[in-house]
Amino acid sequence: MEKQKEKIIISNEKSGTRIDKFLAEEFDLTRTRIQNLIKDENILVNGKKTKASYKIEENDEIEMEIPKLEEIEIKPENIEINIVYEDEDLAIINKNAGMVVHPAHGHNSGTLVNAIMYHIKDLSGINGKIRPGIVHRLDKDTSGLIIIAKNDKSHLKLSNMFSTKEIKKTYLTIVKGKINKKSGRIVTNIGRNKLDRKKMAVVDATNGKNAITNFEVLAQNEKFSFVKVNIETGRTHQIRVHMKYLGFPILGDSTYGRSDSEKRQMLHSYKLEFNHPASNEKMMIFGELPQDFKKALKKCGFEDFEKIIEG
Repeated sequence: MEKQKEKIIISNEKSGTRIDKFLAEEFDLTRTRIQNLIKDENILVNGKKTKASYKIEENDEIEMEIPKLEEIEIKPENIEINIVYEDEDLAIINKNAGMVVHPAHGHNSGTLVNAIMYHIKDLSGINGKIRPGIVHRLDKDTSGLIIIAKNDKSHLKLSNMFSTKEIKKTYLTIVKGKINKKSGRIVTNIGRNKLDRKKMAVVDATNGKNAITNFEVLAQNEKFSFVKVNIETGRTHQIRVHMKYLGFPILGDSTYGRSDSEKRQMLHSYKLEFNHPASNEKMMIFGELPQDFKKALKKCGFEDFEKIIEG
């Protein structure tokens, strides 16, 4: 793979700047891209590996190798999806567990993007070829509602609504253990787990971002709790991390708990409430629980789950 090679000697006026900030501005790249290059040791300072937080000094010699990004060809695929709502501005999908939302290098087929490119005529182009129409995401093994933008105007409006907390997302989940209170609010910082970078964890303010989760126990027994969750922020794995933090990991979540009989985390994005980005009409959309979730509820002793949810 071709690499762009660069060498820079730091002048006095740039001294004291974080290296990721300096290089992002110098080469018109995102800081995330620079940070990944640093992590992969494609950026050296005075012949040694460095950190993104390193503050450059006068006469530092920075060597960079920038691998050329591969072009990913994304093709429409006739994959069955459940479109629960659609108009000229947006669509809402009730996503199956096991489906990745958008392609990545080495995984460019079988995703929700491949499916929506086939089933939906128009998609916004703000997130480029790899993520057309994608305003937010769900983990691969989390099922439920996800909003797709069909034009750039709606995409920008919806993105802003997510950032200003104007879109209320309600999840349903089954957790292990009996929660000793009916409701609660979890406020922490979430960031990368220092021992395993693929995982997230509750961390201090300097290493993570603010995360807020509200929960209400709908039903419980000695072994399990059926819980409704509303999130005020959208951090990676937020609900899964916060449930573990409480001491009640999600059933089926082998990443943040122990393996059990379920093949995936029992977490479902059940309801979306927001004002339509074009008409301002109040929207309340529900996503039916998938069969594996219904079976898990019955196995855990919540046979009357439909009445529990409605109540």
